[in-house]
Order: sequence, then C-alpha cells, then structure tokens
Amino acid sequence: MAGYSGTPLADKLGIKAGMSLYASHAPSEYTSIVHPLPDGVTLVARATRTTDMVHVFASRAAELDAALKRYRRTLGPTAVVWVSWPKKSAKVPTDITEDTVRALALPLGFVDVKVCAVDATWSGLKLVVRRALR
Repeated sequence: MAGYSGTPLADKLGIKAGMSLYASHAPSEYTSIVHPLPDGVTLVARATRTTDMVHVFASRAAELDAALKRYRRTLGPTAVVWVSWPKKSAKVPTDITEDTVRALALPLGFVDVKVCAVDATWSGLKLVVRRALR
C-alpha cells in the first residue's frame, strides 16, 4: 500500500538501488508494502555500521528510546533511520507521537528531515545524524 499520495512507499522512504535495509519490528506485510524495491536492495538480518537504512516500528516510547540509542551507536554517520509509530486513527495502543520521536531523537544527535504516511496504520519520520556530528 502506498499510503495516500499514490507514490510507492520505497520512493517515499528514499530507498535506492543497491542499498542495505534493516526493518526492525516491522509488520508481517512489510515486504509487500515496500514492494517493488529498487534493484539490488538487500534486506539485512541486523543493523551494522554498513547498513544504509533502518526502518524501526515501535508502539512504546521506552522501546523506541532504546532502539534509537542502539542505532546511534551502531550505524554509520550517513545512515538513515525511519521511525514508524501507529497513527491515532489506527486505534493501536501507543504512547508515541511525532513529538515523542523528536524528543527522543534530537538529544542523540539525530535531526528529522521528512514525514510520511507508511500505510493506514503507520506514520513515519525520517532521521539523519546532524551534519556537525558526522
């Protein structure tokens, strides 16, 4: 599902040919919602220093906080982290909002650069490491 814009999710997320992508706690239908992926995209089993993009799904702020701290230590300085949390309209229990994501991410040196609808359940916020900290 491409969300509301009609743009394929892989395009909205900025997934490019040849990237390595780690999806953390993704819904079971994740591969179908990001389909089609550009040529050569590799879905990896864990995030490492060479992972290009992490897409983390969370419904609890404490879990997201731990994940963001882990990815800030683990990933390379140019990696992208997409954080997805349940939309209010999805009626999924959560204590995360867009403001929560920022409150957890900004002190770690991340800066948010884009927001998008992932699907009917999930919103997404794109994080990158602040240039001065790379």
